[in-house]
Amino acid sequence: MKQKNSYTKEELLKSGEGTLMGSDTGKLPLPPMLMIDRILEINKTGGKYNKGQILAELDIDNENWFFHCHFKGDPVMPGCLGLDGMWQLVGFYLTWIEGKGRGRALGVGDLKFKGQVRPYHKKVVYKIDIKKVLDRGGKLMIWADGELSTSDDRTIYFAKNLQVGLFDNLTYDFGGDPSQDTF
Repeated sequence: MKQKNSYTKEELLKSGEGTLMGSDTGKLPLPPMLMIDRILEINKTGGKYNKGQILAELDIDNENWFFHCHFKGDPVMPGCLGLDGMWQLVGFYLTWIEGKGRGRALGVGDLKFKGQVRPYHKKVVYKIDIKKVLDRGGKLMIWADGELSTSDDRTIYFAKNLQVGLFDNLTYDFGGDPSQDTF
């Protein structure tokens, strides 16, 4: 597939199915865990470190699944889902730069929540600044910083040193010996 600088919801769903960039590449999760509706811009240059940047959005409304269970009468998007959206974007970047293998979130150095996402926000905007990409013989890893802003232009989540890896040797043993898991 030709590398693009923006992606629609339909294309992101194809990533989850393994048909956007190939079955041997990292995949985004499928709904309801997909926390991105569109990638507005993805580049190898620019951003805070001039090593790449991603701008993306997630639409917010009363029908989002998490508002029906977190919390009754006090709907708020769980902060971990915003963090997962950032990891999803960082992992997508690794695949976008033609990395191969299965993606896994590896950690975050520092995370702060300075607000909450409510049903009235209409959308959230993710901004990811790529810091470093490292290839260790079949294990591609990336570090990035991320922010999540609400539709009223208030930045409320701050993540430093988001880390994601692509691994070419991960297998799922379908109930076999967990000690044999490669990750």
